Amino acid sequence: MITVERLTKRYGAHPAVDDVSFTCEPGTVTGFLGPNGAGKSTTMRMICGLTPPTTGSATVGGTPYRRLGNPGRHVGVLLDASAQHSGRTGREVLALAALTMGIDRREVPRALDRVGLNATAGKRRVKAYSLGMRQRLGLALALLGDPAVLILDEPANGLDPEGIYWMRGLLRDFADRGGTVLLSSHLLREVEAVADQLVVIGAGKVVAQGGKAELLAQTGTLVRAADPAALATVLERAGLTGTRTTDGGVVVPAGSEVIGRAAADAGLVLLELRPAGSGGLEQMFLTLTAGDSVKEAVR
Repeated sequence: MITVERLTKRYGAHPAVDDVSFTCEPGTVTGFLGPNGAGKSTTMRMICGLTPPTTGSATVGGTPYRRLGNPGRHVGVLLDASAQHSGRTGREVLALAALTMGIDRREVPRALDRVGLNATAGKRRVKAYSLGMRQRLGLALALLGDPAVLILDEPANGLDPEGIYWMRGLLRDFADRGGTVLLSSHLLREVEAVADQLVVIGAGKVVAQGGKAELLAQTGTLVRAADPAALATVLERAGLTGTRTTDGGVVVPAGSEVIGRAAADAGLVLLELRPAGSGGLEQMFLTLTAGDSVKEAVR
């Protein structure tokens, strides 16, 4: 289990992560979502002991990562696929990790095979790897110690559609066998396909968390009017903010009764007024993070 309690990280006056709390249970994949600069990577670095928190705590199995004995046997981490030594071969990268963790080196070829890297790829130097191959090698490294927990930041970045489908199956199988997965990704449809739980962060704060089905059923209301400009005015007067859809509608984080009454009071003709849950995770993400800055914070 991963437990994050009131985790906060400040850089000067800037709160990169602000009072974030959530848990990831065994047997589940938790999708950790947010726009660029929202604090996802900083949170994951704090969980893995790479960035000290200003306040709060994060534990894996009840123990802070830095206090875990031989952490690679408990937690598999992939935060940056480009962090591997470019002059070593893929096989050497895993062999050194196996030596560090006290694992039989005979596990190295099995680990490479598990992530779809053959013997030829294992003998190639990492600098010759594509981004997708580095991601696969990073996953092999994360899985090498047979951990119970995986913490992965954008692991599908650089993979082709077949590779993304393969990774989805690998993570689903890992969780179904009792493992815990914390997964950050911008590929929202893939997260929707594999995740059981969702944690959505915006501007350093958690804006939503819970079961996927529960959250997707509460994404707001889709409204479409004959006069879009008049609708925007009505929503503004009612103190409601919305996110425009590609087909001219607006998703508003409010109930249909509130929106309908505001439109009726203004004499506005509505063409559509319904729950927006059918828009899926992508629409929920846009609704919850509307107005958040997408610019990376300067440290």
